[in-house]
Amino acid sequence: MTYKQVFKYIFMVLTFLASTNSFALSNHGYALDYVQGEGDVKGLKLAYQYHAPQLQSILKNSHIYLESSINIWEYGAENKHQTNLVLAISPVLQYPIGHIKNIPISIEAGIGFSLINDTYFAGKNVSTHYQFEDRFGFVAEFDEVTAALRYLHYSNAGFKRPNPGLDFISLSFAKRF
Repeated sequence: MTYKQVFKYIFMVLTFLASTNSFALSNHGYALDYVQGEGDVKGLKLAYQYHAPQLQSILKNSHIYLESSINIWEYGAENKHQTNLVLAISPVLQYPIGHIKNIPISIEAGIGFSLINDTYFAGKNVSTHYQFEDRFGFVAEFDEVTAALRYLHYSNAGFKRPNPGLDFISLSFAKRF
């Protein structure tokens, strides 16, 4: 199954969830990201987000949530490609920086932990199945949906060599349910 087929099924499920949830924001959410990596690496990330009320008072004006995700990455031609599966969990800090045309804009950052299925991917040997997931991005908050543009970096932080890391840009849409 290609990532495009997976995306189609995930999109149908998320569309159903979005159409059945028209109530106030809860502490739970989901996100769907399209990720583009170096070279010809493409993928999808489906995430569950927990917006814990007790974490919101840690830093003034900030928002903190925990995200767990499953990522599917592909590299190569459509009929001959390499696929990698990644599980990740990360705390994320968002901080408001202003508005653009009355749309609240925040920056976000997080460092989490991930498990990568294949340590040799897209021509790189990342040495270990465990990797840190670093992120930095910009988030626009619409009524019930957020859109984010992020830079993601996966690396084992030099615990084992080689450690070339894997870099991605992601476009994400999230909704609380």
